[in-house]
Amino acid sequence: MANISARKRIWGWYFFDWASQPYNTLMLTFIFGPYFAQTATAALVEGGMTLDAAKAQSQAYWGYGLTMTGILIAVLAPILGAVADSSGRKLPWIWLFSILYVVGAAGTWWTAPQDFSVIWALFFFGIGLIGMEFATIFTNSYLPELHEDSTELGRISGSGWAFGYVGGVVALVAMLMLFQAGDNGKTMLGISPLFGLDPETKADTRIVGPLTAIWFAVFMIPFFLYIRDTLTPQSDRYKLGKGLRDLGHTLTNLPRHPSLLAYLGSSMFYRDALNGMYTFGGIYALGVLNWSIIEIGVFGILAAISGAVFCWIGGRVDRAVGPMPVIVTCCIILILTACLIISLTPTSAMGITLAEGSALPDILFYVAGALIGAAGGALQASSRNMLTRQGNPERMTEAFGLYALSGKATSFLAPALIAIASDVTGSQRLGITPVVGLFIIGLILLAWVKPQGDFSK
Repeated sequence: MANISARKRIWGWYFFDWASQPYNTLMLTFIFGPYFAQTATAALVEGGMTLDAAKAQSQAYWGYGLTMTGILIAVLAPILGAVADSSGRKLPWIWLFSILYVVGAAGTWWTAPQDFSVIWALFFFGIGLIGMEFATIFTNSYLPELHEDSTELGRISGSGWAFGYVGGVVALVAMLMLFQAGDNGKTMLGISPLFGLDPETKADTRIVGPLTAIWFAVFMIPFFLYIRDTLTPQSDRYKLGKGLRDLGHTLTNLPRHPSLLAYLGSSMFYRDALNGMYTFGGIYALGVLNWSIIEIGVFGILAAISGAVFCWIGGRVDRAVGPMPVIVTCCIILILTACLIISLTPTSAMGITLAEGSALPDILFYVAGALIGAAGGALQASSRNMLTRQGNPERMTEAFGLYALSGKATSFLAPALIAIASDVTGSQRLGITPVVGLFIIGLILLAWVKPQGDFSK
């Protein structure tokens, strides 16, 4: 990387967040997730199920699909991270998982309502999600190499996450303005969907998959131009055996590093809770508040803009006081926000019955979206930086693999608990309650985390 300036490396690294964020924004939360729920619900109602039961069942399907994907990621993440550290090569893995991202996202085009298959929809979505998650593990591990002054890493992480949120906003705006039709058959720009996409076949919504794939392929170019592996004479091949032995050694020694162990446990729960809010937010608005996909998209724009602003602010706060205060504050905000969301119905808020047609529940859900974007974005950016303080600097990809493991070891937990709660109660609203408990557990475990970690720097 001698011929590539530090500024270019940082901007190349930022562009991964810009390129990959639409999978979270468009696919997971605001467009494809609600479309899946809407289409699966219609199919279940057509099969004889009542509407409320069908809504809960489609939310459960989504949760079970994410559960299976999360288990696979949890098993493989630390192994691949250890192998990458043992070989010094990360870029080839990023290429591989980038291909999965593109194939999975593009494949969701074939989910038309006329021949909708829950299994195939979840399969393609899961392939893309696996690609996105694994690529993120390897790109995150470059963070400690981007600046010689470790106190600058919080700012860099926050700015990168903010840049990614801006990318998500731009992609979402493009989707709503150019492709997604409303009830009148027109987009928010007042035009028919581009390329003659037919709203009757939901082509105007399904285009989100190809759009996300193309977006990623184009905007990953700066990353691959400016990021290089730091290789050694031993970096000529992948060493699976050595990688597994090193991983075993790391896992065996985890009890000797209680701060790292506590942080992995804490982040395991609060990130799982946050992912539950992201994953089911759009589906919740669709089923509980009866929002349209365009309304959910506007909600997403608000949340993403809020996230971008507060990631940038949070990065500066992180640089000034460290990541721990940022993480604690964000967890508290998200606990209160989750309680607010659970209290909302079309005719009530926080236990208070409202007049028929009151706009207050919708307004409060928009407020909740802004809070989730702000606190969730800052939380993730500071959590990424916190790991650079907790992990072994000589095994950073493995550390991020363990971070992914801690995030994915129970990543099935929030979707599974939400799915089970939705099934048992037959209520989408009550199905969201498990996220509150997960946030609280994560917050409690932070008491055992040292702000500077166990490893000497």
